[in-house]
Amino acid sequence: MATKKPNTPKSRVASNKNSESKTKAAKEPIKPEASAKRDKDFKTVEEKKPVKKASVPADSTAQRGDTPISSDKNKKTTNSDSAKNQGKAKTSSENKAKLKDQPTTLDSKEFDETVASGAGKAKGKSKGNNSSKEIATKIAGSGKKANATKGKSKSSLKGSSKNKEESNYELSGVSDIRRSFHKNEEPLYFISATNFNLLGADEWIKGFKFITYIECFDGLHPNVFSPKKEIPHDDFEGIEDINNYLLQHPEVQDYLKTRSVKGRAGKAMFLMFNEETEKLAEKLGLEIMFPKAEMRTFLDNKVNTNRIAEKAGVACVPYVLSKVNDYEHMREVSGHLGNELVIQTPFGDSGHTTFFISNEEEYQKYAEEIEAEDEVKIMKRIRCRGSAIEACVTRHGTIVAPLMTELVGFKELTPYEGGWCGNEIYPDAFTPELRQKAIENTQLFGNQLREEGYKGYFELDFLIDQDNGEIYLGELNPRVTGASSITNHAVFALADAPLFVFHILEWMDIEYELNVDALNKRWALQDNIDGWSQLIIKHTEDTIEYVTESPKSGIWRMYDTGHIQFDRMDTHRRAVENENEAFFLRITRKGDYLYEGADMGILVTRGRMMTDDFRLNNRAKHWIKAIRSQFKSEMVEDKKKPKLTGTLTK
Repeated sequence: MATKKPNTPKSRVASNKNSESKTKAAKEPIKPEASAKRDKDFKTVEEKKPVKKASVPADSTAQRGDTPISSDKNKKTTNSDSAKNQGKAKTSSENKAKLKDQPTTLDSKEFDETVASGAGKAKGKSKGNNSSKEIATKIAGSGKKANATKGKSKSSLKGSSKNKEESNYELSGVSDIRRSFHKNEEPLYFISATNFNLLGADEWIKGFKFITYIECFDGLHPNVFSPKKEIPHDDFEGIEDINNYLLQHPEVQDYLKTRSVKGRAGKAMFLMFNEETEKLAEKLGLEIMFPKAEMRTFLDNKVNTNRIAEKAGVACVPYVLSKVNDYEHMREVSGHLGNELVIQTPFGDSGHTTFFISNEEEYQKYAEEIEAEDEVKIMKRIRCRGSAIEACVTRHGTIVAPLMTELVGFKELTPYEGGWCGNEIYPDAFTPELRQKAIENTQLFGNQLREEGYKGYFELDFLIDQDNGEIYLGELNPRVTGASSITNHAVFALADAPLFVFHILEWMDIEYELNVDALNKRWALQDNIDGWSQLIIKHTEDTIEYVTESPKSGIWRMYDTGHIQFDRMDTHRRAVENENEAFFLRITRKGDYLYEGADMGILVTRGRMMTDDFRLNNRAKHWIKAIRSQFKSEMVEDKKKPKLTGTLTK
């Protein structure tokens, strides 16, 4: 049985071609201003004059009308939208003073009053500059705003006493929200290859279960269900295929029926899903707690991410978007970016479709993949450090978690030069200025996502230029991610509630009020951050190997000699007591196959795994070597390589 692995970029691109207009080869590439200083006065090379934040290049996907519609069919306008519609008057001096005193975060109303007069004005200036939101509304044909949320919320972010009297909130504040989920009666699920991304969710939410293809805990996790019998299926080419297999499995269908409440199958989150997943879920009566797959695919496209960033006023690494015909053509369209380039295709994960090119020889290695795309992103190569931040778009504003470091391209962990392979979170990891800038950019991007019709969980990668100190947007992941287990178990999340709780709340048909501004301020305090690291360990050799032994999931202990030993069973990392212990989540099991890029497992421990200059420290190297030694395998000569490429963790 081949090891289960996620989407090949080709399959994801193929599935996306039907929902997106193809970019003609002859069209001129987009050349935004190098840094988009201070998120203002964004310029394009073609126009050579300032363009407001809300505008997009003439040939952008938004202008062509390709933005998919939002998932919510019965939406009502929130106070944030009302504030925007009514906030055409000039900001009062009182509000200006308030904004000056609180530079880190803006509540929904304050953001709308401030930005609507800048970037927002461009939306209504001319018919030709329709926003993606307006186009999505036309496609829906419902006459309802694409960014409105379900329910009858009447409050602003903070909610005056008058608003509280006029509206009947079921939940008021974090305490009520936590209590509500502890008393939850709705069947809720996370369905994926493994339960890694939402580890611990079952402890926060009554009735929350994991349905997984890979049984990481050998049947010992009380809230994980994995079908025991394998049924015939085509080769998996992505996590979407795995999830579709699960929804069609008789054991899973029976499990859902036994847990239904008053005929309701419940609601489910998926790491990845597609239109087929939506059809299967609907047939089973499951509501998917994410916007439509069409919208997620649109947002997951790295080319579209930059276009949304332009509208939000968030700076990207200097880049150009273009079809590439050959090496000479690539040099022609990207001459202003220099000789050292990075090319990304629209889809791909963990660096699998990120190519570093400085000469024709390097280009030719990836020419087939690059030239097969209708459009790619060509960026100036900068000397940078990676970082990640997770957030959640809610009806009351964008909740932003702290900025994390990223581990990228370490050969001890991944075969991919630009591949994500872990994260760290710890106090004062970044300067106050960088932290504030990242928070502000994430709020800007989150509010723009809301304009596009999106709500819920998302993650942004930021690149910090080591030469000029600028922080640039790298990419968007419109979903829970591999960094989510770090975000949702840190002290700030335990003190209030994990980010996934606020995501799920948006789909629970419950009226609630929440002071997002106050929550963001608490989460930005460095005293509310403790130190954790995680390593994503992949098979780095270009071999096919049959696994005869694999380590257990649970808590492992390292001794002074560098030897490790399984200490005790546990289901997530919070049980790790000190830096001599680590939680290991096994992914590759006995009987599976290892191949280049296969996920072997995830190691999570307290403290840091990198030095201050972003290199693996000795402790990390000892843990990696020790965990690898727990796997035993035999070389296979005649086994064909599985179709799956990439990562199961995302």
